[in-house]
Amino acid sequence: MEDNKSTFLTIDEYISQFSAEIQGKLNTLRMVIKESAPEAEEKINYQMPTFALHGNLVHFAAYKNHIGFYPSSSGIAAFQKELSGYKGAKGSVQFPLEEPLPYELIKEIVLFRVAENLKKAEAKKKK
Repeated sequence: MEDNKSTFLTIDEYISQFSAEIQGKLNTLRMVIKESAPEAEEKINYQMPTFALHGNLVHFAAYKNHIGFYPSSSGIAAFQKELSGYKGAKGSVQFPLEEPLPYELIKEIVLFRVAENLKKAEAKKKK
């Protein structure tokens, strides 16, 4: 990371650095995640907005040409078909800024990740 980059302590601080248009997309994305995972804790992790519930749930970040969404490799794998029209990697997907964000798909991915993390936490508790 470059030395002149800001260090963010809250998601509000992170979002405030962007233009009004990008802020609108990020705030809506944040709201969709919150509604899908109301028990999740908001925090900054890896200098990105993060939601955690029994471990990291999802991260997101804005870039020059896209919004990155990071639901872990399992979240990407489970929705591989639905995400096939987007650039991505093992644990991430890039939503182009010039296109509307697929909020319904994001909601489904977050709900999948919530169920996955709750199942893992339950299994850990039984050990």
